[in-house]
Amino acid sequence: MEVTKKTSSIKTVNPFNNELVKEFLPMTDAQLAAIIDKADAAFQPWKNTTFEKRAKIIHKVAALMRERKEALGKLATLEMGKLLAESIYEVELSADIFDYYADNAAVFLADKPLDVKTGDAFISYEPIGTILSIQPWNFPYYQITRSASANLMAGNTMVLKHASNVPQCAQMMEDLFLEAGLPKGVYTNIFIPGREIKKLVSNPKIKAVTLTGSEPAGASIAGAAGLNVKKATLELGGSDPFIVLEDVDIDLAVKTAVEGRMWNAGQVCVSPKRVIVPESIKEEFLSKVKAFFSTLKVGDPMDKETNVAPLCTEAAAQGVIAQINKAAQQNATIVLGGKRVDRPGAFVEPTIITDITPEMDVYYEEIFGPVFMLYSYKNIDEAITLANATKYGLGSTVFGNDTQEALKVARQIDTGMVYINHVTGIAPELPFGGTKNSGFGREQSPLGIYEFVNEKLIRTTTPEAVY
Repeated sequence: MEVTKKTSSIKTVNPFNNELVKEFLPMTDAQLAAIIDKADAAFQPWKNTTFEKRAKIIHKVAALMRERKEALGKLATLEMGKLLAESIYEVELSADIFDYYADNAAVFLADKPLDVKTGDAFISYEPIGTILSIQPWNFPYYQITRSASANLMAGNTMVLKHASNVPQCAQMMEDLFLEAGLPKGVYTNIFIPGREIKKLVSNPKIKAVTLTGSEPAGASIAGAAGLNVKKATLELGGSDPFIVLEDVDIDLAVKTAVEGRMWNAGQVCVSPKRVIVPESIKEEFLSKVKAFFSTLKVGDPMDKETNVAPLCTEAAAQGVIAQINKAAQQNATIVLGGKRVDRPGAFVEPTIITDITPEMDVYYEEIFGPVFMLYSYKNIDEAITLANATKYGLGSTVFGNDTQEALKVARQIDTGMVYINHVTGIAPELPFGGTKNSGFGREQSPLGIYEFVNEKLIRTTTPEAVY
């Protein structure tokens, strides 16, 4: 499948130096149809495989990932540029999620008795078939894991369309599944350009679709799923607020916000993209943020001393710079950074922007890069209004010493997740998902395994029974 003589949109380009590493030939329509046919054929025997046997395979996947975390981490860093330590953490997190569903799926999907007046009734949770999973590049293993772990343990089969800039990570996951003993056809990686995904949704052997990606992609795929009467789940990014309360430990809040924003070079759906502080501490807060920025080292993501990596692609870097320049043109203040780093690679300077108003594009946009946007408020109602002044609703943070007061604020933020005294995080047992234009549906936690199962009522009674 590897090619060397023709160009393809499916390729590894090292963002540290923008050098081409590998290209992959897109699959033909005939190849795609055969893969979906095989996934459909594999569904029935996989559906009838016991939870115990499924769990043994999924635990093996987790074990292989932990054994090879260094190699897997280096591959993710090579393909999309994140810090090596972050890549290794991602591998470990993914292994934990696989173990979580292997340990708990049988309990989550056990028959659920219902309280009825006569006879008995229960809900049976049954898999529905082949799921099309469409995933982005920013967490090349974790994004796969979020959908694959729950759905494979539920008894579904899966076809994965990963982002075109992480093809080796995509293929590596299929290889790990096969090595762990997963039957062929239960999970298959496909190589196709993004523009060709939509047509797969209409294949009758695809029963549902899950997508993490951009809002336009989500709207397109959800529309195709709707036209074909298929369920979809979507996670489409966010513009997470980080509200700092009056009683805060400023140093701790600054450290948490800056480190959270620089995580994965700012390419995280749930990083704190809008930091909202009381006017009374704005200048002190900003001064401490600038001081923290002075300690950041941009450089080789393989180097343990680096703490700000390149962006995933040259196009991504150019896009972030365009957003920063537009903000400056609209009279936002670029306090620090705002330019390309003078070196090869997809690097953008860690940037601080203030004085952002509703008349500016950046007030509403998500910036997927190392850009720290600082807002201020006069009273808490103004902070809440600002936090909700976005079409997105994925994650959010409330930071303060009085956790009960923080909880009151958290209840008024219109997002799928609110963390108190922590940036929006990730754990196997915690649900992940949003509201508004950030999408719908949940992954991880018990909720994640119920998205693509048939919650079938089975009722036993008599003809004369009164319901």
